[in-house]
Amino acid sequence: MKPEFDITVLIVAYKSRDTIRRCLAALEQQSCAPARVKLLENGSPREERLVVDELPDWVEFVSSEENLGFAGGNNLLAKDVETDWLVLLNPDAFPHSDWISALKAATTRFPEVRLFGSTQFAADQSGVLDGCGDVYHGFGLAYRAGYGKRWPSPPPTGEVFGPCGAALLIRRDAWQALGGFDDAFFCYNEDVDLAYRARLQGWPTIQLAEAQIHHLGYGSSGRRSEFATFHGVRNRLWVFLKNTPGWAFPLLVPLHAAITLALWLSAARFGHFKLFGKALGAALKDWPRIMRERRALQANRKVKVSEILSAMTWNPFALLTRAADVRAPKER
Repeated sequence: MKPEFDITVLIVAYKSRDTIRRCLAALEQQSCAPARVKLLENGSPREERLVVDELPDWVEFVSSEENLGFAGGNNLLAKDVETDWLVLLNPDAFPHSDWISALKAATTRFPEVRLFGSTQFAADQSGVLDGCGDVYHGFGLAYRAGYGKRWPSPPPTGEVFGPCGAALLIRRDAWQALGGFDDAFFCYNEDVDLAYRARLQGWPTIQLAEAQIHHLGYGSSGRRSEFATFHGVRNRLWVFLKNTPGWAFPLLVPLHAAITLALWLSAARFGHFKLFGKALGAALKDWPRIMRERRALQANRKVKVSEILSAMTWNPFALLTRAADVRAPKER
């Protein structure tokens, strides 16, 4: 009988028929079994929907007629979970057989840590990194570290700004305290927002070298699709406005505005100049809600502004190269 970890795996599936069987097969082959696996059919077009009869009987199937987004979908799946830990897994992510075992070991090694990230390799390119945690640059931009870089061996275990949502481990009580994802994000940058809000509480993320998956990425939307551009631009501004702490906010606004203008002009290369402006307009239209959330977040902040800023990356060339920023872990 396999050892078990008190963890529930959450999978939000949208147009995932081509990858979900491989994902579930990888879970079935884990050397350490999860307590539960919950899968949401998230409003895919009728001809592409998953149905319960096609899935293994150990998968708890939930279906939504409408697309709730990655944020809303995971929030729905997490509602009745009672395990100590939650792990979010994309339907186009394929964990190594010792992935859950490595996650379990990390919770013992770092007993005070509430969030962990997995090392992601590209599923379709040997020796190419898909990501080793999310970096948040002081200009107000986030990126997946090392994405697309040749990196045959995993980067070391260490502290990063936040975990990528493709394979994110979080303690259930921390998820509940943070209120899960912000539903309004729908998808893109919701994991950055979650990690930032955790940072405001003094909760860092440990990126794990041993917990490895292979990931396809952009399976349901496309990297430069209009959908990805709109939600990425809108949500990036929301992350900055909600979370930038205290006295750093007025100092960083000009830098964020300048980099946003540069990206707006650059968007013309892909025919997205008007779309970029529309996304900024949509973000600012929601100003009252964002400012209410900002006031609440900052009123409950548990750490100094300087501690938040020190967790960011400040080298401007890091943005161009997607440089990793994995720091030596603080073990207690």
